Amino acid sequence: MKVLISGSSGLVGSALCQRLEAEPDCEIVRLVRKQSPDTQQTSVVWNPAEGQLEPQAFDGVDTVVHLGGVNIAGKRWSPEVKQKIFNSRFQSTSLLASQLATLEQKPTVFLCASAVGFYGDRGEERLDESSPRGEGFLADVCQAWEQATLPAQDAGIRVVNMRFGMILDRKGGALGQMLTPFKMGVGGRLGSGKQYWSWIALPDVINALQFCLNHSELAGPVNFVAPDEVTNLEFTKTLGKVLSRPTCLPVPAWGVKTAFGEMGQELMLTSARVVPKKLNEAGFQFQYPQLEDAFRSVL
Repeated sequence: MKVLISGSSGLVGSALCQRLEAEPDCEIVRLVRKQSPDTQQTSVVWNPAEGQLEPQAFDGVDTVVHLGGVNIAGKRWSPEVKQKIFNSRFQSTSLLASQLATLEQKPTVFLCASAVGFYGDRGEERLDESSPRGEGFLADVCQAWEQATLPAQDAGIRVVNMRFGMILDRKGGALGQMLTPFKMGVGGRLGSGKQYWSWIALPDVINALQFCLNHSELAGPVNFVAPDEVTNLEFTKTLGKVLSRPTCLPVPAWGVKTAFGEMGQELMLTSARVVPKKLNEAGFQFQYPQLEDAFRSVL
């Protein structure tokens, strides 16, 4: 199997490459912005903003995995930052999908990142892949992101839009940023704490991604979230329990909004109670279905 991967240096991409490199018959080609000095890696330079991607990048490729995109939690969302977040996802996906559609020898499957931000703020409503999109900046981004894959789908390629929940790993992502205050004993719920946080352990992300590769019945949006539905308060208490630290310093909603602006509202205070309906129905077995077990594994 030959796999073309964008975002190979990110949290998910690096873990995926490590997993695939252990397979004897798998060849990895990395899409990169700058040529890597590592001569052991096969890479192809591309520039989505300029529409630059050599057709030879797809030679012999069976699978395309697109994980690239500017960090949504890197800084406050100014108009310029929001445009970069949008462009980094839409332009790169559009470029890949449009080129895939023109190939004579097309890959079998195109797996493209998306996020549960598609659903917006939905309170206690249980959300599966058939639920309509919500409102907000992230919902707009995710809708455009997924629609950008349509040329590949229309050309007969199986497309999977991976709607990621919060990915748990100590090395990065949201959990990596939370660890310092929680280890210091100054962590606590955000706002009311009643908002649902959909999550998934990094090993299960990779397991689910490989599961999608091997199960042709999975197409379109697929929720990459664990089955354990927890609120921010439950998330906070469980993290404190695993770290053996108190979690008695809540941050009021106004404090989150003051410190982080629109980003804080959408990433920290929004409630999305998302369920992995398609993965469950296809028979996927989560390695870490419960939050406490996931924390104990990744921390």
